[in-house]
Amino acid sequence: MSRVITISREFGSGGREIGFRLAKKLGIPFYDKEVISMASEDSNISEEFFHANDEVVGRIKRSQNDYATVDPFSPVYEIPVSDQLFVIQSKIIKRLTQQGPCVIIGRCSDIVAETPFQVFICASLKKRVERLMSLEKEDGITKKQMEARIRSIDAKRRDYYQYYTGNEWGKPKNYHLCLNSGKLGIEACINLIAASIPLAN
Repeated sequence: MSRVITISREFGSGGREIGFRLAKKLGIPFYDKEVISMASEDSNISEEFFHANDEVVGRIKRSQNDYATVDPFSPVYEIPVSDQLFVIQSKIIKRLTQQGPCVIIGRCSDIVAETPFQVFICASLKKRVERLMSLEKEDGITKKQMEARIRSIDAKRRDYYQYYTGNEWGKPKNYHLCLNSGKLGIEACINLIAASIPLAN
C-alpha cells in the first residue's frame, strides 16, 4: 500500500476509530491529535493554544492576544489565529505525507495532502447519539444534549472545511469513498477502505 489515506467524518460516526484500526491493519502511521503536538513543537506555540483554536474560523481580532505569532517583525504577524494555525498544521501534514503512507484524520488533510485516498464517514444522528452515549464518561448528559453537541461540532467542522478549502464538506463527489458506519459497522468500513485503495486512480 503506497497511498496516504485521509478520513473526514461526522462527529460520533466512528471515523477516528476506523482510521486508527485501518492504520494498524495496514501497518502504517496514524495521525490525529499528533498533528497538533508536532505543530506546537515546530512553532513554539503551546498545545493548549492549538487545542483551544482547533478547527475554528471567523475569529475577530480583539487584542494582541488574539494572534499566535509573538515576533512583531514576522510576515504573518497580522494574520488571524485560525489562519496561522491552519498554515502551521498544513505544513506538518505535507511533511508527514512526504514521509510515506499514513492515515490522517480531519484538518482538511484531504485537500492539503498530495493525491490522497479521500474517505468520508457518516452515520444517522440516531446512531451517532447511541454510539456517543455508550462511550460518554460524563454522567447526566441527555440524548437532547448529545444531539445539540453533535450538531454544533458538525457545524464547526463544516464551516472550517469550507472556509479553508472552498469545497462542500461531506459531498460524495469530493471523496473517493463515502461510507455509512451506522449501517455498515466499523469493521466493514475498515475492510471496504482497505479493499478500495488499490482501485483508486
